[in-house]
Amino acid sequence: MINNMIIAGVPRAGKSTISHRLAKQYGYQHISMDSIIAGFEKCFPETGVNTYAGLSSMDTLHVISGKIAPFIRAMLDSGEYDEFEPGMVLDINQLLPEDYIKYIDGANCKIAYFITSDVTPEERFAIQKRYDTEKDYTFYKPDEELREGAVYIVEQSICMKEQCQKYSLPYFETAREREQVFQYFLQEFDF
Repeated sequence: MINNMIIAGVPRAGKSTISHRLAKQYGYQHISMDSIIAGFEKCFPETGVNTYAGLSSMDTLHVISGKIAPFIRAMLDSGEYDEFEPGMVLDINQLLPEDYIKYIDGANCKIAYFITSDVTPEERFAIQKRYDTEKDYTFYKPDEELREGAVYIVEQSICMKEQCQKYSLPYFETAREREQVFQYFLQEFDF
């Protein structure tokens, strides 16, 4: 069994859903890296981890990914979860495949990306509305802001897909037949 697992990708593509299922089905400890990133933003602004730094969506993704990937590697290298089998499943939005390869590949973990690259921004907006819950920070945002964000999410998904293809990393499109994709992942992915 894989000791540690990273589930990466874009918002509302099913990262948390699949991470929770892995935790329940296999006993992984679920860790929300998005919560850790929010903590860095609030408590350690000097790190430069800032989702709202005024950069473009893609520049923000590149900056945070490049800073958080070495942090994840340090978590994995700490050995803290090596004594548990399985260890942890990390659920993260802002980790690009290129940074996974540069900083994390070779650690005691595997990765899978969940994306929605094969939709229009308007279709992506509909996905957001369908899967947003009161627990999600975007639930109370106005539709105009969510529509603008949908453009960025499609752009980020396309970037992640291209990088996954370049580095031969597994990715799963969840815009359509989401539940079937989840079932396929859980049945076919080598844990």
